[in-house]
Amino acid sequence: MYPFTSTTFSTEIIRYNIPEQDRPHFEAAYAEAGKYLQASPYCLSYQVLHGNEEPQHYIVVIHWTSQTDHLQGFRKSQQFPPFFNLVKPFYNNIEEMKHYDPTPIQWVRK
Repeated sequence: MYPFTSTTFSTEIIRYNIPEQDRPHFEAAYAEAGKYLQASPYCLSYQVLHGNEEPQHYIVVIHWTSQTDHLQGFRKSQQFPPFFNLVKPFYNNIEEMKHYDPTPIQWVRK
């Protein structure tokens, strides 16, 4: 399920409600913002998911080395300001922004 085997990480889930006319801009913003996530030693992976049944919904999944590393490391790093400037126009479209910890309950088909 996860792109790595450790269970010592934190998953940030951000749910957005993006109107149809803004979707191309939203996806372009995250495509560019992803470069700053990739440059951060605190980010393990990220993915942007788009809703099928409810196409206005997006879920951004970011795996961080820890919640503290995300909040105290990434948010105070040189990568954060340009990342935030790209996604800031969609801040008011956020429906949820929370951290989750993995459990040992998982399975991956190999």
